[in-house]
Amino acid sequence: MKVYFDNAATTALDKEVLDAMMPLMTEHYGNPSSIHAYGRQTRALLEQARKTVARLLDCSPSEIFFTSGGTEADNMAIRCSIEGLGIKHAITSPIEHHAVLHTLEAMADRGFIKLSMVKLGPNGHIDLQHLEELLKTNERSYVSLMHANNEIGNLLPIKRVGEICKKYNAIFQSDTVQTVGHYNIDVKEINAHFLNCAAHKFHGPKGVGFIYINSDIQIAPMIIGGAQERNMRGGTENVYGIIGLAKAMEIAYRDLTKHQEYILGLKNYMIQELEKNLPGVSFNGDALGNSLYTVLNVCLPPTENAEMLVFNLDINGIAASAGSACSSGSNMGSHVLHAIGTDMSRPSVRFSFSKYNTKEEIDYTISKLKELFPVAMKN
Repeated sequence: MKVYFDNAATTALDKEVLDAMMPLMTEHYGNPSSIHAYGRQTRALLEQARKTVARLLDCSPSEIFFTSGGTEADNMAIRCSIEGLGIKHAITSPIEHHAVLHTLEAMADRGFIKLSMVKLGPNGHIDLQHLEELLKTNERSYVSLMHANNEIGNLLPIKRVGEICKKYNAIFQSDTVQTVGHYNIDVKEINAHFLNCAAHKFHGPKGVGFIYINSDIQIAPMIIGGAQERNMRGGTENVYGIIGLAKAMEIAYRDLTKHQEYILGLKNYMIQELEKNLPGVSFNGDALGNSLYTVLNVCLPPTENAEMLVFNLDINGIAASAGSACSSGSNMGSHVLHAIGTDMSRPSVRFSFSKYNTKEEIDYTISKLKELFPVAMKN
């Protein structure tokens, strides 16, 4: 049996999305910056996709700029804001995605900003009182806190954070890569200046995303070249990717309630089966509370071969992760699990679910985990 439980890393392309993209690869191949009929045709399709995204976020199409994905959007928001808006102080958390954490650390290392880390409360949630203290005692700040953590699933009270940032005139960016397409997000309600998206997190194509830039903010482009994206991102647009993004987003929100209920049911079923079959199991982050319904980070009983867990699952046909896919190849261990105080002598694995997963796949995974952890069964 083959089981794919690494949907936080990437998702399978939806057939409807592929069908929408194919004509852009075969028939409508004009450059959208060209003024002839071929170019005008693809330009019209690109702008329709922008309108679709804007409608689903309740913003203006002029506030949506297409990018290569979430990492580029994070870099663009951070670097262009700090360099262009005179920001001297930034606040983030130790559990942010490396696209945010490493970018801010690099800006601090070069002397552009002072960087503060907001404290974490129980189960890895952001300490909002400390956030307010940092904003109160520093000059105008740039705040970057992700909407949902990609490793442990913790959800940020994004509206409350937006209100706090507005109170202190801070620039607020939230990495929404794990939540666009999975939750209704109305930009008018959350007081965020920047949000971002990667299409492949909700059954769209890889290599395409967008950045939402609130119309009250004026920044210079990070990628300089032609006049594409209204002079905000040079380079020919990835038109078939953008069409795929818009179609995937449209499908995600069309079926949102149905898929939320189904996937949350899978997550709860796996929690139940793990607790029943593996004594000593626990969960990293706020898995049973305010948490992303697609992600479950499991701390398993101690074993001599803890570091081999993901490989052993793979041998048995189960794809899961020990942390962020963006950190694969690193033997440092998860920075998120370190930050929330997880017992690193115990193996942790992230299972992340999609609409294509089944309870039968969970049953199979549980059976393989029981084989890998026979000591737990004897205790």
